[in-house]
This record gives sequence, C-alpha cells and structure tokens, in this order.
Amino acid sequence: MKLWNGTASLVAVAAIFSGAAQAQEDTSDGPILFTNVDVFDGVNEALIEDVNVVVTDNVITQISSEDLSVAGGMVIDGEGHTLMPGLIDSHTHLMFSGITFPEVLFQRPGYGMIQGVVIAEQSLMNGVTTVRDMAGDVFDLKRAIDEGTVPGPRVYPSGAMISQTSGHADFRLPVEPNPTITGTMTVPGQKGAGLVVDGVPLMLAATREQLRLGASQIKLAISGSVSGINDPLDTTQFTLEEIEAAVAAAENWGTYVTVHGYNARAVNQAIDGGVKSIEHGQLLDEATLQRMANEGVWLSIQPFTLCNEPGLTPEQNAKQAIVCEGTGKVYEAIKSLPDLKVVHGTDIFISPGKGIGVSEEVEQMERLLDWFTPYEILKMSTGNATELLQMSGPRNPYPGVIGRVEVDALADLLLVEGNPLESLDPVTDRDNIKIIMKDGVIYKNALN
Repeated sequence: MKLWNGTASLVAVAAIFSGAAQAQEDTSDGPILFTNVDVFDGVNEALIEDVNVVVTDNVITQISSEDLSVAGGMVIDGEGHTLMPGLIDSHTHLMFSGITFPEVLFQRPGYGMIQGVVIAEQSLMNGVTTVRDMAGDVFDLKRAIDEGTVPGPRVYPSGAMISQTSGHADFRLPVEPNPTITGTMTVPGQKGAGLVVDGVPLMLAATREQLRLGASQIKLAISGSVSGINDPLDTTQFTLEEIEAAVAAAENWGTYVTVHGYNARAVNQAIDGGVKSIEHGQLLDEATLQRMANEGVWLSIQPFTLCNEPGLTPEQNAKQAIVCEGTGKVYEAIKSLPDLKVVHGTDIFISPGKGIGVSEEVEQMERLLDWFTPYEILKMSTGNATELLQMSGPRNPYPGVIGRVEVDALADLLLVEGNPLESLDPVTDRDNIKIIMKDGVIYKNALN
C-alpha cells in the first residue's frame, strides 16, 4: 500500500532548497483489495453491485463478484459504498487560481506558484484526480506533483495560451508596444501565461516552444473572450493558415490543438484548420454542434450561468451576460446530439483567496443539474474524458486508461458514501468522500 505522508512532503519541500528534494511517501509491498463495494465504472448508468476490486501498484487488476484475497497487501472494507473514478476537470488553470488579475499581469510569479500548490491540493481533496490545465506555466508544479513532493492531481499542461495581437491573451496596457513588432515580450509572455504572435513563423515558434517545455496539447485563442480587454466576443482570431501551422506542428509531435472559442464563425474556421477540441462554445449554433458531432470534435464546456460576476468591469460583464444567455441554449442542444463528445471543465480562474476552489468546483457541478442527470454529469467528468486525454498520443504524460473503473485502468479512485448516480451529494459533499486514491496512492482515508 502507498499512503500520502503530509509531514514527509513538508520535509521534501524544505529539501528543494538544499537540492535534494525527493518524493516522500509511506510504501509497503502488496496490492490493495476493496471489498463490499458497488462500482460506477465511469461509462454505464447502472452500478455494478457487490463486487471486490484489486489494485496492484497503480493499476486495477481485478474486479469480481467472487471472494478475493491478497497476500501481503491491504484489505479495505468498502462498507457498501460506491467505488468510482476520480473526477477529471477538463478545463482549469492551477496557476491562475487563488490570485487576482493584477497579480497575473504585474507581480512576480512566486506568489502565484504558492497559490497553485494550494489549489492543486484542494482540487485533489475535492476528488479531482486529473486536470487539463488550459493556460499557465504549470510545468514545475506538475513535476513536483508527479515526483510526490506536493499533493495534487495529474496535470495535462498546455503551457502558454497562444493569441494574436488583440486576442484573448493580449492584456497589454494601451501604452505598451506590440511584441510582434518590437520583439519585446509581454509580461504574461515572460511568465508563461499567454503569448502574442502574428503570422505563421511566430505561430510555429510559439507552438514548438510549448511542446519543448512539455505541453501535452496546444491551446490557441481563436475568438473573443469575457475577460479580455481587447477582444469582442464576435471576433474571429487568427487566419486559417496560422491555425493550420499550429496544428501541423502539434501533429508532428503526435498531439493535438484545442482552442478557446465561443462563436460559430471562429470555431468553424478552427475545425477547418484541423483543431480537435473546442473549449467553451457557449455561442455555437446547432449546425456547428452537429458538425462537431459528425467529425468527432470535442466540446469542453462550462456552466457559465452567473450573468454578472463581481470583480469584472462593466464591459466584461456585458460580455458575460451574452455568454450566460448562450449557456442554456447550448446545453439544450447537446441533449439532442448523443454523438457529440462532451466533457466538463470548471475554468476556475482569477479566484483569489484560500479555499475558493472547494466551493467553485461543487457549485459548477450542481449548476449542471438544470440540464443533466447526475449520471450524465459524472460521465462528462470521468469516462467521457478517457479518449480526450489519450489524444495526446506520445505526449501523454500518463499513458493508460484514466477516468474508468476497469481492469488495466490506472488506479484513480474515489470511495463515496451513497449512490452518486441518484444524487451528486455523495461527490460534492467532501465528507461523503471516504477514500481518495490517485495512481494507487491513498491521499485520504476517512473510513471508520
């Protein structure tokens, strides 16, 4: 068995400064046997009742209704609770949570990194065992998590979001020069948050740089945004040739491009350019959604249902109201398109204050109940994401099946009290999550 040791992790953090940091965790040889559990496998609506599940190292090796035993391992009586996959947040920003916009734009990166560590641990303790990080210099945090120095979810990093001049990542003040003209990189660019590029050569360089740093997928901004100060929602950003250049560079490394995109014109151009995934999409029409279903393009969408956000400017909130109105329309359309590949992401972003990740992740899932059943929501947050994560191909930092409870899948598991397919409470109430396991390591065990 492996059990996360928080005290040892503090020793490891201190060891960073002496150059001798190593993962610290208690380990013992032998598999882990979960007995007397019902299983939500991440795919099927019915629970698999009264079974036993064996985890060997970091992989699920047996699922059986027959009595099982493990030699030299650990037996956990599941007490009739539900064993299910760890949650997957398909769109988040670990390095932008817990801080403010001015801190992203104007302050040194150290405080943001510390807050990223806090948010990563909170996410894991909320049952989120994997995230797609959709912009930010998260590479060092990912390394620390993977090495066991700090607790957190698996991280699929995009690196810096790539934007055109006047695009979503162009947060320059009016007096700042254009970096593609002067060669002076913006502060968000220097901090690895967002790059402003124009033209095919710079697009290729920006894409290849993120791949060099370890990106598992590339993110472009191809339409306007709510938070941006220079980009109206209706705009189409980048040319087809620029998008095709990014796609070609990503495909040469065996991975794919995803895009921040709201409106249909911009998204259709991106699909023409070979993009495989759309982040957001709240202003898409049914024809575009149907095209995505036909061509196997993913939709990673968030329930943006708060039409006036505190902390946003009047101009930003005007755009937020438009997106908010579109959210319900797109969710209704999704229900009539069973072949559309849909995953859930929170897009937690610019949420200052310790602990904010807890409430936002819970509230986001609960907002989805206006349109979907608990099963549909949990499938979007587990088994639906399996194939999307595998699209990173050889750039996949965690090869294997993630998001499902099946033999040979990676052992990212939650044991929750109650049936999460009848109500989300067993998942959204942290006290109901009795065990949190990631990669075969138990990070929480609250069984009596």
